[in-house]
Amino acid sequence: MTGDTVDRVTAGFTEARRVADALLFEGYVLYPYRASARKNQLRWQFGVLVPPAWQDAGGEHSRQRTDCLLEPRRADRLLVELRFLQVRRRTVERLSPDGESWTEVAELDLPDRVLVPWDEGEEERVELDVPLGRLAGDGHTLRFELPGGVEHEPVHDGAAGVVGRLVRHSSPLTGEIRLTTEPLPGPYGALRLTATVRNVSAWTPGPRERDDRESALPHSLIGAHLLLGLPGGRFLSMADPPEWARPAARTCRNEHTWPVLACGEGRDEVMLSSPIILDDHPEVAAESPGPLYDATEIDEILSLRTAALTDREKREARGTDARAAEVIDLVDGLPAEVWERLHGAIRGLREVTGELTGATAGRRIAEDVTGGPLPDGPGIDLTVVPPSAGPPAAGLRLPTGPGLPWWDPAQDATSAPGRGTVTIDGQALGTGSRVVLKPGPRRSDAQDIFLAGRTATVEAVLEDFDGETHIAVTVDGDPGVDVRREQGRFLYFRPDEVDPVPEPARAPARDGEGGV
Repeated sequence: MTGDTVDRVTAGFTEARRVADALLFEGYVLYPYRASARKNQLRWQFGVLVPPAWQDAGGEHSRQRTDCLLEPRRADRLLVELRFLQVRRRTVERLSPDGESWTEVAELDLPDRVLVPWDEGEEERVELDVPLGRLAGDGHTLRFELPGGVEHEPVHDGAAGVVGRLVRHSSPLTGEIRLTTEPLPGPYGALRLTATVRNVSAWTPGPRERDDRESALPHSLIGAHLLLGLPGGRFLSMADPPEWARPAARTCRNEHTWPVLACGEGRDEVMLSSPIILDDHPEVAAESPGPLYDATEIDEILSLRTAALTDREKREARGTDARAAEVIDLVDGLPAEVWERLHGAIRGLREVTGELTGATAGRRIAEDVTGGPLPDGPGIDLTVVPPSAGPPAAGLRLPTGPGLPWWDPAQDATSAPGRGTVTIDGQALGTGSRVVLKPGPRRSDAQDIFLAGRTATVEAVLEDFDGETHIAVTVDGDPGVDVRREQGRFLYFRPDEVDPVPEPARAPARDGEGGV
């Protein structure tokens, strides 16, 4: 291990933290960034590790486990960083007119902010630098403790001086990180790394606290995730491992977290194990002006709505949390060029050299998926059969030109999109066909993979403007099928991600029935 490799991992950790911060603080404070908003009454949704005594009562977990594969190569050490938030329960007190006593209040109204009670999150880090050799066998275990306590912060009101104070209570936390490795069979010298994070705090809920999540949160690790670094070695992708490592990757067990390669494409010395499922090499969009803590919203819409808050709402947001105050100040100070950037971005353009249709388009789709040419012979026939064999209509006239030769309901109501078919293994699939889902590991997200092996009904066969075919389905047994059909909210799979369900054979006709 050289200084250069360590510096590369250190820089990788810095880069990965930017993505990890989006996870650590996701949902920390939601629009409209006020403690009084109903959206901010139930917080801390991801990576919450509760005390063992509360997990049975609350249905949440006290540990998370990461399994991943690595090739040590020249590496002799593993760098680990556990990050999480510790809850600090904040109350507000007003100073009496005689300056002798303090009274807890629901709010303290100041000219620039309105202070209210709130649960703050203090970022904590636990760092390890462990020789790889020490992780074999029983491995290495680190126990860490964070003390509780009470802090007071005076609140000033300009010339009036001190008018109140913020009181922050934190509870003691005890946790444990256990690291083990085991060699993989074969000549590659690879290892399976297991990293387990546990909350081992001794807190026990009282009779009134057993069903109260708010009581357990100050004793919990919030948004817990790991950064793993291997100076001089490399981690293997768990979503797309090398062929020789696929059997081992399938046996890895990740519980309440998912490891991905961090940093940019081509980098493999840093891994981020996150409670939110990501793809390899995640990154924060360059157009994002800063953290908004609400990834369920589009940055542009969220920023516009935040800018439209009233002065009173902005003052309450500033008093709710320092991070909420930063959001308000960020949006209020956005220059015009940043607003324009938020409107959208084109990541890349594909040169169009001609229109691909029928079997040629299908073969191109399949080759894109498999990453190589398809052999000739029987198999999947991806010929897309259009709903109408006639020449395409002239299409709608758009403001910028003649438009595209697509479906115009006024011209042909029978040729609505989705009524085509696709042939797989010699069987034509269309609306009403039944299939077995087999999402591929390369292009499918985890939500699709959960459906592997389930049967589904084809609702439509669609072809997009790039000539790619998509099969819209509803999953058999889904209680929300009627709602999905009414709203057109289907699940979409590629033709090579489904198998036709064989049609049941008809019983032979008895004498005197059927035939001529």
